[in-house]
Amino acid sequence: MTRDGYIARWLGREFEAAPGADGDIRLYADQPTDGFEEIRPGRYRRIVPAHEVEELRYIRTTCSWRGERFIIVGEHEGWLRVEYAGGRAPTAARLSLDRVDHGVWQTWAPRTEIEDLREEFI
Repeated sequence: MTRDGYIARWLGREFEAAPGADGDIRLYADQPTDGFEEIRPGRYRRIVPAHEVEELRYIRTTCSWRGERFIIVGEHEGWLRVEYAGGRAPTAARLSLDRVDHGVWQTWAPRTEIEDLREEFI
């Protein structure tokens, strides 16, 4: 599993999270958890004041593919959607990456070709 987004530590447990503009933190779980409401099948949420959260961090999963650094932005059936982190257009062209925005290049890479998979906290 690859992760990309906020995580929060609350009452000693780690949850997917989303900070709200109102100063509260939305915590998410994939199974029934005390005090969480089901918002759709297999997805539960609890809103807590930010001061109750022990830690809030952003996490992303990075890797190497064909000798270059990438951020993993998706996955599907043995393939990873990777976004080039090097910022060099000639390298993106050499790798035949898809330009999805100005300075942003992505492609689907077979999981078997991915190296140095790791999570980074920002």
